[in-house]
Amino acid sequence: MDRRSLIKNAGIAGVLAAGIAPAVHAQAAIRWRLASSFPKSLDTIYGSAEVFSKAVKEMSGGKFEISVHPAGELMPAFGVVDGVQNGTVEMAHTAPYYFFGKNEAFAIGGAIPFGMNSRQLTAWMVDGNGSKLMREFYAKYNIVNLLGGNTGAQMGGWFRKELKTPADIKGLKFRVGGFAGKVIERMGGVPQNIPGGEIYQALEKGTIDAAEWIGPYDDLKLGFNKVAPFYYYPGWWEGSLNLEFYINNKAFEGLSKENQAIVRAASHEAHVVTQARYDARNPGALKQLVSAKTKVVAFPQSIMDASFKASMEVYDGLNTSNADWKKIYADYRNFQRDQVLWFRFAESSFDSFMQRQKL
Repeated sequence: MDRRSLIKNAGIAGVLAAGIAPAVHAQAAIRWRLASSFPKSLDTIYGSAEVFSKAVKEMSGGKFEISVHPAGELMPAFGVVDGVQNGTVEMAHTAPYYFFGKNEAFAIGGAIPFGMNSRQLTAWMVDGNGSKLMREFYAKYNIVNLLGGNTGAQMGGWFRKELKTPADIKGLKFRVGGFAGKVIERMGGVPQNIPGGEIYQALEKGTIDAAEWIGPYDDLKLGFNKVAPFYYYPGWWEGSLNLEFYINNKAFEGLSKENQAIVRAASHEAHVVTQARYDARNPGALKQLVSAKTKVVAFPQSIMDASFKASMEVYDGLNTSNADWKKIYADYRNFQRDQVLWFRFAESSFDSFMQRQKL
């Protein structure tokens, strides 16, 4: 009896007993852990990692599962780069600019003052040189980076006192995300890098004079309007904030090509969903804040001009002192220059017209 007939007539049990079963390689289940830099209560920014995890599980037929852990559960909010770099966890979800203290170039992957808006930044990352340049930089930290969402342009934050001139920045204890603190410091302010879940208490107790987080939807959830009356705009330090998934390079390289493709596809889904949620939810939240007597105020032009000047001075210094920054920033700024020209004729003029209409 030949092999094929034996398999047909004996059934799988008999074949196994005979020791002549064809080679069958069952794919082992994969279980990863993801450390987030955000509290679970913020369903938008923390939720980006949940969208990612769910997509990976569904596309892999349940064979690849990633558990998501909020800030403080596995490690502190600002400890996730070390966790991924050392292999303590396979991956993290975070805002790159939190880690400018390691190297200022981290900030370019997230947000820099007077940087690109969300569409421009995504274009640079996806179709420009952004991902390539940042991937080369992150390799020094054993990290593979993938898009993890974008908040869009942010608000300028909550202030206990009104701002009128650049002199009002001097001595101001301001919780501001990441790299923008360098500019605030240059303007005479005192930047504070505090995780999202700890901002309210610091603002309420007067430990800080002002704080920014993201925008109306998250700010309303965190209750900042209860402890600071002035809500300024725009967040010139974050024309958009690109979030990223950081993956340990050995863990990523250990995946099959199929699973690597699943991870990349899931990151793009999380990126799109996160920005859509912010764009959809911020308008209603802003209405609620206004109805609660929040004073929504534009930064005076003098403060915007002084902030821009200080930012350019910081960048000039970094171009001299930090080779990583100089290489990435040059490409970033060249790309932005063309984007601003294009948006001037198309997006900006259309948006400006529509904002004057009664819909």
